[in-house]
Amino acid sequence: MRPFLLLFVLCSCLGLFTCVDPIESTVNSSLNVLIVDGTITDVAETQVIRLNRSQADVLSGRFGYVPVTRAVVQLVIDSVTVVVAEETTDGRYQLPSDFRGQTGHVYQLKFTLLDGAHYESTPEVLQPVAAIGQVRAVFNPTSLTVTERLNNIYTAAHDFYVDFTDPADQANFYRWEWRDWERQEWCRSCNRGLYQIRDAQGNLIEDCVSANLNSSFPNYDYNCRTACWEILYSNNLVLFDDQFSNGNSVKGLLIGRVPLYSKEACLVELRQSSLTKNAHEYLKRLDEQTQATGGVAAGQPALLVGNVQNVAKKNEPVVGYFTVSSVSVVRYWLSRSDASGIAPGLFDALNGHAPINEPATGRDRPPLAVCVSSDTRTPYKPVGWRD
Repeated sequence: MRPFLLLFVLCSCLGLFTCVDPIESTVNSSLNVLIVDGTITDVAETQVIRLNRSQADVLSGRFGYVPVTRAVVQLVIDSVTVVVAEETTDGRYQLPSDFRGQTGHVYQLKFTLLDGAHYESTPEVLQPVAAIGQVRAVFNPTSLTVTERLNNIYTAAHDFYVDFTDPADQANFYRWEWRDWERQEWCRSCNRGLYQIRDAQGNLIEDCVSANLNSSFPNYDYNCRTACWEILYSNNLVLFDDQFSNGNSVKGLLIGRVPLYSKEACLVELRQSSLTKNAHEYLKRLDEQTQATGGVAAGQPALLVGNVQNVAKKNEPVVGYFTVSSVSVVRYWLSRSDASGIAPGLFDALNGHAPINEPATGRDRPPLAVCVSSDTRTPYKPVGWRD
């Protein structure tokens, strides 16, 4: 799942919608709830667990989150092997780089917070997944909904359809996600400041430095020094169960819409993941809540509690879900040659305005900014990218 997608959906649910949960844990203005977001896959990729707390602002009542730091996070495999996750940034706990899940094995998340509180997930079996067959991308000028439009204006996207053959020997549950690599030409924005490579003493800083700028130019934007790619992720939960298609071929299933950020070609990765029945049911309820327009219960909302529990205080609500998934991955080169109409451009689509470059004032101004590697940006050419 995309970074922070589950966290974003949960906080949206808490902040905007009335939510229902089997244990009816009510939400109030002093909410301080632990959120767990993590998926173990069998793909050679970074495996991350995120721990956060949802908190309501005292003045506005709006919900946000803060990372939970300095926890001891462990993954237990088949009740025997223990793998430790290291905190790489606040609230982000990463398993060893060579770790990946294996189908048929049982995984359980355990972690202890700084105050000694200990939490455990239910054991989860990593189920196999059917392979993605044919992939088809169709340009749709009116694909995006009112809440999905770029800058509240642009509705065009490429709709992605997949074929696959569902196994007949068991009930199967699926989730689809996509991520999109787009060429990024702008690597840093400075609010009322100037980008500096080195400070006055010659020390490397690569950062924005405060300056008294004309208020009509509150931000300056800086081009990338090297090749750089923005990594964009799907925002929707796309789920499926094989209740009515068990053992049959599934053809032309719409699994994602990649917005027309620009007319430039991009690389799209489609991910078809297995889910356990309980994980599917949880995500389905979560999706139904976010799609609601006013909720289904009156009065105080309730939390959607997942499969993680405080061992000593079993009545403490812990939201989010620890999942394990086998993943079928296809990378698709999207030329966008069939796109019509106007696209905002990547920078405008992400920031809501055109870039403002610092005026040239000599040989060294403006400088070019470094492309900082993160979950949403990389200086390394992705596998499958066509120059």
